[in-house]
Parts: sequence; structure tokens; C-alpha cells
Amino acid sequence: MEWLFRQTRENVLKRRDTMAEMLHQIQIKAPADKVFQAISTEEGLKSWWTADTEAQPRIGSTAIFGFFKRSTVFKMRIEELTPNRQVKWSCDSGPDEWIGTKLRFDLQSHPDGDTVVRFAHAGWRSTEGVFPLCNTTWGALMVRLKGYCEGKSPGPFFIA
Repeated sequence: MEWLFRQTRENVLKRRDTMAEMLHQIQIKAPADKVFQAISTEEGLKSWWTADTEAQPRIGSTAIFGFFKRSTVFKMRIEELTPNRQVKWSCDSGPDEWIGTKLRFDLQSHPDGDTVVRFAHAGWRSTEGVFPLCNTTWGALMVRLKGYCEGKSPGPFFIA
């Protein structure tokens, strides 16, 4: 047990020099193709995140997410789309704290038909400012993603 504590403490000390990241995991009672569609297409993203979404499921394209009548706009470069497995974005434009951060959705299929989503929003320069609020919001968004994929049609968290 002492070895585990020492190893954990060493990892914590090492991480102090790295950028902060948000991590979330949720199990969804839906196949990976349904979840992938929800996180990679305009129709899917509009159904659980923000109604003001412009997105093409194409590597190198830019997805645009508007909030509060476009008083806040995020531009995410789509860096990776591995069908039914992974989506990666890089924030190129938006509030200063978000610029340069990386977002990643990893999907893992289970034999029972469920999909586990592991979400990371990494590269934050600080855990101050909007970091805690954004982390809480991502948690709520994961629950909305789950509802949408399971056919409960929760609608977007943010309405244009």
C-alpha cells in the first residue's frame, strides 16, 4: 500500500508541471455508431450541446459553436475522426482560456451493446477562471449526450 501511495504522490507532483485537463466518463445504452454520429455531425451536436452549431464530419474542417445569441463563439478544428472510436478537436478561436485546448471523445463498445465515452478537455493553462464552471458544464453535457443517444431527446443544453 505504501508503494501505491508513493507512486500516486509522484504522479501528482509530476502533473503540477503539466497543463490541466477535465475528464469525464459515461456509459451509454446505445451502439458506438449512434454515439459517434452524436459527437461528429451537425445534427447530432445540435441535439445535445448547442442549437447554434455548424459542423461537417471532415478532418481539417472547422466546427463553429455559438452561445448566447453568438456573444460567445468557439471554432474547433477537427483533427481526428475514427468512426465509432474517436473524435478530436482543437480550439482555434473562442474565449482566451479555451484557445489551444484539445477536446477528445474516446468510444469503447461493450459486448452488451453499450458504449463507454471517455471525454477529455486538455491543455488548460490554469484551473482558475472558467475552468470549474466548464468542468461542471461538461459533466451535465455528458448526461445530455447519454439521453440523446438513448432516445430520450433532451434537446440542446444551450438554445441559440
